[in-house]
Amino acid sequence: MFERAKERYKNSEFKILIAKLVDLYTFCKTKNKIMYTDFLQETERGIIEKVLQEEHITNYMFWGGRQNADREILIVYPEKFSKDMVQKNFHKMINLIRITLPNYIKYEHREFLSGMMKLGIKREKFGDILITEDGADIITLCEMADYLAKGLQALTRFKKAEITILDIESLRNQETEFKTFYIIVSSLRLDNFVSELAKCSRTKAETFITGGSVLINGIHVFKNAQKISLTDKITIRGKGKFIFDGIERETHSGKYLVKMRKYQ
Repeated sequence: MFERAKERYKNSEFKILIAKLVDLYTFCKTKNKIMYTDFLQETERGIIEKVLQEEHITNYMFWGGRQNADREILIVYPEKFSKDMVQKNFHKMINLIRITLPNYIKYEHREFLSGMMKLGIKREKFGDILITEDGADIITLCEMADYLAKGLQALTRFKKAEITILDIESLRNQETEFKTFYIIVSSLRLDNFVSELAKCSRTKAETFITGGSVLINGIHVFKNAQKISLTDKITIRGKGKFIFDGIERETHSGKYLVKMRKYQ
């Protein structure tokens, strides 16, 4: 099992990622126990999902504490378990650290992120940082929550803040915000989409693609002619993340007016 993936990535930067996936799945199967990873980046999630689909494995899910989270953990569970059973264990995997600042202090995302990094914590140990009117909600692994809360409280910038550990269910209802817009493309080829989304020439779009700056559903794509399908998520480094919501209509010139959403 996983032999194709191990061979494909044996000389790549994702060799360790695949090894961890194999260990995780093997342990889940032999110990009949729910297992989960650290928080994954979009690229890592894309690779893992592709490998699991190739192996026809379905007893897994990704979750980041909220819908459309930027960073998510992979959860692998015994085949006899239902998804409802797994969801009842979410609170044992992920916690919420809430930082409430005094009224006269306002921090941006970078201040919270740099504070976390000052503690020497690897980025994969915590997920999204959600800025609120009075501070931030930070999604983290349960096993790191206590250490992080105490460490943050010791930092000068947070000495006057109230820092509490809460169940993930207490996360303030923050849906990912999108901007809906329309573009016109001559076909559903990737290079057409990139040219319109990045507002650049087709030649420049091809450079983005062949240079490894474009991902579809978390997987690097290097083919200009790759076809875009409904609900595909297109990431263009430095330009943003977009979701293809379908063709609205065909224009008089035979092109397509398509609906897109951009992550805000």
